[in-house]
Amino acid sequence: MLYYIFQYLESQFNLTGASVFQFITFRAAMAFILSLLISTIYGKRIINFLQRQQVGESVRDLGLEGQIQKAGTPTMGGVIIILATLIPVLLLAKLENIYIIILLITTIWMGFIGFADDYIKVFKKDKEGLKGIFKVVGQVGLGVIVGSMLYFHQDVTIKEQLPQEKQVIQIDGKKKVFGEEHKSTKTTVPFLKNNELDYAKAISFLGDDYQKYAWLIFIPIVIFIITAVSNGANLTDGIDGLAAGSSAIMVVTLAIFAWVSGNIIFADYLDVMYIPKSGEMTVFILAFAGALIGFLWYNTYPAQVFMGDTGSLTIGGIIAVIAIAIRKELLLPVLAGIFVAENLSVILQVSYFKYTKKKYGEGRRIFKMSPLHHHYQKLNYHESKIVTRFWIVGILLAVFTIVTLKLR
Repeated sequence: MLYYIFQYLESQFNLTGASVFQFITFRAAMAFILSLLISTIYGKRIINFLQRQQVGESVRDLGLEGQIQKAGTPTMGGVIIILATLIPVLLLAKLENIYIIILLITTIWMGFIGFADDYIKVFKKDKEGLKGIFKVVGQVGLGVIVGSMLYFHQDVTIKEQLPQEKQVIQIDGKKKVFGEEHKSTKTTVPFLKNNELDYAKAISFLGDDYQKYAWLIFIPIVIFIITAVSNGANLTDGIDGLAAGSSAIMVVTLAIFAWVSGNIIFADYLDVMYIPKSGEMTVFILAFAGALIGFLWYNTYPAQVFMGDTGSLTIGGIIAVIAIAIRKELLLPVLAGIFVAENLSVILQVSYFKYTKKKYGEGRRIFKMSPLHHHYQKLNYHESKIVTRFWIVGILLAVFTIVTLKLR
């Protein structure tokens, strides 16, 4: 909204300083500051409102230290993250940008699923919340929408670098390094020199027209990634500050990738895939990062509010969609290593328990408890120490992810 107002003022009245809103870096910085202020200042008011509505967490006794004291802590705090993200984006981003539209749909869609789950838990007194099948249907539905928009929309394109012999000097003196915009299902493969993979190649056996059917492989991949990452974020949200802090680290890293991928100069310099119009996502991503950091003000130990599924499912969905949009989804196992570890700990624990019960008649465990953070709680590590060390690991993974820009 403000972007369009200042654009009008500049064009009609030549207003001094209005042109600064044309710069993504300025609007992204403003979005970060505004979201941080909204989540910290108005976050407390939302927490007080949740307390008045008796929206308290119902805690199952798992034998963890300090767990019972958390009962009654306001949940559904993910509303703070969502509002603190959406308001700056609506004010500062180019709302006609296809990537911004996709991220807005993702935020509202996953926020609604998470809200429904929390609502059933709190007000219907059903600890199971929304049935798993409905969550999966919601995640698959979002995957179909996002995958279809990314595959079919005409504004979702890439520009590939031309071979050295085909690069020419244009009339304006600039070297033409990239070819024309075109649709593609290519993505980035980390650690390889010729680091591009075309998903469409997986169905090349269909004949010469296989590119027409690339959506058959692309959309299921999008569904899988969104489902996996959103569930990983959901499992990570088990102790104070863990999910929000870990996610903030991932999101800031994705902001760097989005800005580089959408900037033709840096895409050329770093030899990465150039994705026209994707730089606008930086405004959304930094607004999201500011919202997460502001939420941490109230969510760190001892937490004054929990994000609930309203927050965790939304966080995972947004991170997945950003990574897919900037064609860095194959980096998620590294960048979102915390989510992967939490997911794997549950899968391994359940699988091994069932296997040993069938083989020996008695179920055995790999971890003292899953997800992984509960294992360390059972080892008598304090929540704050677990969270801090997970953050440190997350920072190391983020740095390593950024290094992959040139590590090939």
